[in-house]
Amino acid sequence: MLEFEQMMGVLLPWEFSPSWIAACLLAAGLYLRGLQRHRHQGRAVGFWRPFAFLLGVGAVYAVTQTHYDYLSQYMFFTHRAQHLVLHHAAPFLIALAAPLPVLAAGMSSRLRHPSGRAAIARTLRPAYRLLQHPAMAPLLFVGLIYFWLIPEIHFDAMLSRELYQIMNWSMLLDGLLFWFLVLDPRTPQQGGLGYGMRILALLVVIPPQILLGAYLTFSENVLFDVYAVCGRAWPLSPLTDQQLGGLITWIPASMMSVAGVLIVIRAILSGKGDARPGQPEQPEGVPQP
Repeated sequence: MLEFEQMMGVLLPWEFSPSWIAACLLAAGLYLRGLQRHRHQGRAVGFWRPFAFLLGVGAVYAVTQTHYDYLSQYMFFTHRAQHLVLHHAAPFLIALAAPLPVLAAGMSSRLRHPSGRAAIARTLRPAYRLLQHPAMAPLLFVGLIYFWLIPEIHFDAMLSRELYQIMNWSMLLDGLLFWFLVLDPRTPQQGGLGYGMRILALLVVIPPQILLGAYLTFSENVLFDVYAVCGRAWPLSPLTDQQLGGLITWIPASMMSVAGVLIVIRAILSGKGDARPGQPEQPEGVPQP
């Protein structure tokens, strides 16, 4: 009984956030509802896409609304792992699932009506196109990592609850924008980004992440003293904590881009880029786990 209570304590939110809870529940609820409607209409979705989407949403919840969030606030390397999930792994899985048709099917009939969808598109399209421009998306993707790791800004973000939430939300939203751009199931003929540009975008974000990760790993000075002010969750030396965080920023983050390149190349070689126009509910493009 005591072990069960301890497990539940770990899974419950460290700091309850209505926005994170609502976002995760809304995303999962819409997807499951849309999945049910697709199946009632005889549209095959398979196993891997729903699995990837729900795993991605679950990962977001795990690093923001469980006891792990406590560790993220009191250890640098666990904080970097949190951002690896929010900025890389979870958005990668969600984009890989190509979930937009299923999510749209889960919406209310008013929003699914062509007029409702057109109104939403008119509202969001200008900002969406700017943020997903092939030159802007990689710059923003890497720039946000650097920005939040400026020691003075990082110090303030870790001590302010509001700024901490803004930092985490910005990482998730930017990650979703980037990975949806490079793993877009639409072909270039259907309006998706050209495959060469996708590969280029994935490759150009690797060197800056390697440089930053290597700098954090091999620096002989402790750059983030906020963890000394707040105290560390585990008795780990500050420099070791920073070195572990640097390795997380360096290696797995870069490997995510390599995985993205392989997925794009696989789509090109398999010939699935020739998806049939006019069938957005069953995209045949890049993201197919």
